[in-house]
Amino acid sequence: MVAVSEYLLDNRARQARDRFGALSALFDRVTDQHFEAIGVAAGWRCWEVGAGGPAVPRLLAERVHRGGTPGTVLATDIEIGWLGEMPAGVEVRQHDVVHDEVPGAGFDLVHARLVLVHLPERETVLRRLAGTLRPGGWLFVEDVETALQPVAFLDPHADVEFLGNRIRADFVALLEQRGADMTFGRKLPRLLRWCGLVDVTADGRITLAHPGGADLERANIDQVRAGLVGQGHVTAEEVDTYLSALDRLTPAGPPLISVYGRRPE
Repeated sequence: MVAVSEYLLDNRARQARDRFGALSALFDRVTDQHFEAIGVAAGWRCWEVGAGGPAVPRLLAERVHRGGTPGTVLATDIEIGWLGEMPAGVEVRQHDVVHDEVPGAGFDLVHARLVLVHLPERETVLRRLAGTLRPGGWLFVEDVETALQPVAFLDPHADVEFLGNRIRADFVALLEQRGADMTFGRKLPRLLRWCGLVDVTADGRITLAHPGGADLERANIDQVRAGLVGQGHVTAEEVDTYLSALDRLTPAGPPLISVYGRRPE
C-alpha cells in the first residue's frame, strides 16, 4: 500500500478494523471462489500483498495446508497491526510494495485485493509482482471499477438516499485526488497480458444490497468526513445525517473486478 501521507484510507485509523470486516463480508466468498478456480492447494507458496486484515491470509492458509505437504503464506503490508495472530505457516512481514525490494521469488500465487488502485505506481508494481512468480504461477488482482456502478443507491427515493449518492460521489473524488484510479479494474486484463501472463480470466461482482455495504460505507465516510466537508459540497450535519441513516439503509458496495493470469512455463 502507499505511504500514509498519500493513502486516503490510512489503515492506522480506528475505522480500519470495521472496514476490513465489511470487505470480508462483501468479498471473501468471491475471492475464495477464485482461489478454487485457480487451484490453490497444499504445498503452494503464496504472497498476500497489502493484506490489511487477517481474513484473506487465513483463507489461503486453509488451502495450502489442506492435505499433502503444507505450503506457506507470506502476508505483507505497511501496517501489520490489524493482522493479529495467524495460523501456522503464515508469515507476517512489514513491507512497502512500492519502495521495498520484493520479498523473494518463485511464488505459486501472488494476490492483491484493493491495493493497486491506490498506487500511482500501480503498473510498475504490477510488473514487479508478475516477476516474482515461478513458471506456471498465478498473479491474481482484485480492484474496484466505480464507473460500472458509481452510486450508493441505484433506485433512490428518500432524501437521505439522494444525499448518500452525493456523498459517494464526493468520496470517490477524494480518492482520485489522492492518486487512486477508480477505473483500474477494467484495465487489469490488458495489463496482465502486458506483463506476459497467459490464460487471463476476468469477472466482476456488484453487490447491490448487503449489510456489509452499510458497514463499509460507515467506516469509509466516518474516516474521511473532514475531507468531504472541506470540499464544500456537503455539510458536517449532512454527513452526520447520512451516517445515522446507515443503521437502516443498505447501500451498494463498490464493484469488484477479479482478474488472474499465469506465467508461461
